[in-house]
Parts: sequence; structure tokens; C-alpha cells
Amino acid sequence: MTFQPEKVGDFIAAFESRKELIAAFEGCSGVDLLRDMGQTNIFFTYSKWQNETALEKYRQSELFQSTWNEVKQWFNDKPGAWSVTKL
Repeated sequence: MTFQPEKVGDFIAAFESRKELIAAFEGCSGVDLLRDMGQTNIFFTYSKWQNETALEKYRQSELFQSTWNEVKQWFNDKPGAWSVTKL
């Protein structure tokens, strides 16, 4: 996610205030916030889910919807998302 530079602090605060709630969501086994080393307004959230059903349940939750509605206004570019599997 690429944020408006002046909104980076707001995003970090929003993530930190919800991190434990996300990690405690049923089916989540961890969530981290990663920051690009070169462009400090680019972030990635990395979360681990038991399965796709658990992830989709989270995406439909009030927690995700309220968080997304808050942070999307701070984007500086279209966000991307990937679901991956460990080999």
C-alpha cells in the first residue's frame, strides 16, 4: 500500500491500534507490518491464515471493513493484495 507521505503516521497508528485484534481474529496466526526500505510511504501487511475461508471471513468482518474505510482515504496509489502459499 502506498500512502500520502503526510498520512504515514496516521496509518501506522491505525495499524498498531488494531494489530492485536487482527491477530486474535479466528483463523489468524499472525500479522506483521512491513515497510519498504527505499520508499518509506510504502507498506505491506503480512498475515497468516489457517485457510482461505478464515481469510474471507475476516475480509467480511466489521473489523476489516472499518479499518479499510479509514485507511483507504490515505492511499497515494491503487493498493494490491496477494494470497500466497508456502512451498
